[in-house]
Amino acid sequence: MAVIVDQRLPRPLHPLHAVFLAGALPLFAGALLSDIAYWRSYEIQWNNFASWLIAGGLVLAAVALLCAVVDALGARRRPGWRFAYPLVLAAAWLVQLFNALMHARDAWASMPGALVLSAIGTLLALGAVCLGFHVPRRGVVP
Repeated sequence: MAVIVDQRLPRPLHPLHAVFLAGALPLFAGALLSDIAYWRSYEIQWNNFASWLIAGGLVLAAVALLCAVVDALGARRRPGWRFAYPLVLAAAWLVQLFNALMHARDAWASMPGALVLSAIGTLLALGAVCLGFHVPRRGVVP
């Protein structure tokens, strides 16, 4: 008796999608480090630097989020996990958007809320990168 096994596995991210996704994480992490530097030194330039890093990360993450939604609707990912990556990336983007609004306030008024939002947003972006680059391996079919 012949057994037909469907060998279609999800493909990895498109290279351009991967560049935008991988580019947002260091910008958000740099903003977190800038917020830590501002928290320790109260040099206002660190807060300005964090604002610019967050703005750049939001642009790259928005393009990656658009690619992730198109990818999820195309059903190239596993059925159970295909919406997990776009949802985590959207959560990271929203947290960082609120972080950008927090940084738009006066530098003295932005702490410690901006530091907390930077940490949460960076961890969510790290989770989105891990989910986005995860491709299941080919297993042994019994």
